[in-house]
Amino acid sequence: QVQLVESGGGLVQAGGSLRLSCAASGIIFSSNDMAWYRQAPGKQRELVASISRGGYTNYADSVKGRFTISRDNAKNTVSLQMNSLKPDDTAAYYCNGRYTYYDWGQGTQVTVSS
Repeated sequence: QVQLVESGGGLVQAGGSLRLSCAASGIIFSSNDMAWYRQAPGKQRELVASISRGGYTNYADSVKGRFTISRDNAKNTVSLQMNSLKPDDTAAYYCNGRYTYYDWGQGTQVTVSS
C-alpha cells in the first residue's frame, strides 16, 4: 500500500521560512522522480518543484530562488525548504511522483500572513 505523508506546515509571517517533509512508503522511492505540489483555495493544484532520480531539480517560476527541493533515498523522504515566504504561497502542499501519480496524501497546510 502506497503512503505519502507530508508534514512541516504551519503559520508563518511573510519573509519567514518553513521546511516540509514527505515520507513515502510502498513504492520504490529511488526509482521515482518526485515533486511537491500545492493547491490554494479555489485554485487548481500546481507543480511547485520536482527532483529527478538523479537529483536534478526544477522549479516553478513563482518559487525559483526561494524554495529548494531535496531527497534522501536512504530514508525515502523528499523535502522542500521554503524561504522568503509570501502570502501567495499560502496553500495545502502535497508530495507525489513527478510523472507517476500515487494516491494523494493528506497534505500539509502552509499559511503565510502579511
